[in-house]
Amino acid sequence: MSSRKIAIATLLSAGLLAAAPASAEVSGSVTVVSDYLFRGVTQTNEKPALQAGVTWEHESGFYVGGWGSSISWLADSDPDVSSQVELDGFIGYAGEFGDSGFGYDVGANYYWYPGRYPAGYNDPDTLEVYFGLSWNVLSAKYSYATTDLFGIPDSDGSTALDLGADWEFDGGWSVGVAYGRQWVSGYGGELDYDYWKVAAGKSFENGFGIGLEWHDTDIDGLDDTVLVSLSKSF
Repeated sequence: MSSRKIAIATLLSAGLLAAAPASAEVSGSVTVVSDYLFRGVTQTNEKPALQAGVTWEHESGFYVGGWGSSISWLADSDPDVSSQVELDGFIGYAGEFGDSGFGYDVGANYYWYPGRYPAGYNDPDTLEVYFGLSWNVLSAKYSYATTDLFGIPDSDGSTALDLGADWEFDGGWSVGVAYGRQWVSGYGGELDYDYWKVAAGKSFENGFGIGLEWHDTDIDGLDDTVLVSLSKSF
């Protein structure tokens, strides 16, 4: 997807958000985290990140939105790369299977890394489609990359599975556990890995929230990480 097309899509999304009808709602958040971890791997070289996102949801179940974060992993891996931000655009549809209590969520997420890249650098921009299921405190999500996965050559068709359980308690407290596996296509399993986390949080009536998470993976040489966050929802 070209920068011009992404810019147009962003403007259209902004127009939708500004003109949200009564049958839809807009929500968002701004967050500061001690480390940005994606599928167990730091995106900021274990340094803090600033993140923000907004979502427009229609009562029918249709939603569209955007999310962004500061990053450093691309410039850390190659000093000729200038990209310092990740911008995501997503669209989907969520609902329930009748009165069964089972929910579903299907959609697509485009990860965009604007910046300058040296000649021959494989484009890190990635498009994933996903399908999720939920029931009570349990959730599962399967993602499929229709492009190369975050710049890894010949890795289109890579997949990820995320499983989680989250509990909410009186007073705004919550705890959760999650496990995931990333399969990287085209490398015979050499780049596949598992990741997991334990999380706890507290939300306040004024929209602020604090979080504490422990993350780890089975990647050799990668240490476990404790992450803290402060967020403001609106």
